[in-house]
Amino acid sequence: MTDPVLEVRGLRVEFDLPGGRLPAVAGVDLTLRRGEILALVGESGSGKSALSMSLVGLNRGPRTHISGEVSFGGRNLVEAPESELRLVRGKDITVVFQDALAALNPLHRAGAQVAEMIRTHRDVSRAAAWDRSVALLGEVGIASPRENAKAYPHQLSGGMRQRVMIAMGLANDPAVLIADEPTTALDVTIQAQVLGVLERLRADHGTSIILITHDLGVVAEVADRVAVMYAGAIVEQGTREEVLFAPQHPYTMGLLASVPPVDGPIAARLPAIPGSPLTGIDRPAGCAFAPRCAFAHDACAERPALTRRFGGPGHLDACVLDEPARAAARPEGSRS
Repeated sequence: MTDPVLEVRGLRVEFDLPGGRLPAVAGVDLTLRRGEILALVGESGSGKSALSMSLVGLNRGPRTHISGEVSFGGRNLVEAPESELRLVRGKDITVVFQDALAALNPLHRAGAQVAEMIRTHRDVSRAAAWDRSVALLGEVGIASPRENAKAYPHQLSGGMRQRVMIAMGLANDPAVLIADEPTTALDVTIQAQVLGVLERLRADHGTSIILITHDLGVVAEVADRVAVMYAGAIVEQGTREEVLFAPQHPYTMGLLASVPPVDGPIAARLPAIPGSPLTGIDRPAGCAFAPRCAFAHDACAERPALTRRFGGPGHLDACVLDEPARAAARPEGSRS
């Protein structure tokens, strides 16, 4: 086990809406270790992006309420002033956004945007920053980087734009990289190449990565540990092998059951989790997943704590089911 580089304790993020306050993140505890890829998994609206953006204050505003602790380098970033966060963003903690075309400035060349990130945090000349940006573009797998550095975002493919975003994230050798759905809308070949870039980044630089995704195939490919989110809370957390092959929470089991098998007979219809995710202001007093869970019973009226029950030492879940019920509920491919 390596040392923690980022620790989250009791993080809450709430947004003011006309009808009240929406609890987007409901008291999350997480630890990210040095050189680790931690995957945040869940349906759209589960709170993954709200959680990740709050780590560096990107969703601060008059209608946003953030509390708890995000410990990085001996500082609590939740309480840090904006001036201090600007020194952290892009240097110590960087974010690769989901839609690279929207995130990149359409009026500036790709290499210039990487160079700008370098000069924002380092006292270097324009020429040195440009040379470094070309080197970074080559490092993330862009062919002919010196020529493509002169291209505008719309002249690049989706995979190349995503690599430009990763190069911007690498520009100042950050300790933490937050990748928000970095492979969305990319074909499987380009997706594999982008994931390869992230793995090389971790191996070569020791960078810790928070990978936000709803794609369990991506999780199986690169993640070291997995945290499954539902309705703003972590409902299961463990190593990749523990979560994918011995799931403990019915929500995780439902997600795994909905993945098409790579072998065996083809099902006429894939299983689906009944109902819809919670998106409104009102939340159940007990287990948030209980209204959709086929195994809910009276004990679910109280909110279960995220703790170790039947898994390994670091395998935590927030479910009160006993072990026989869990074993019966697991999808065939994940039963251990």
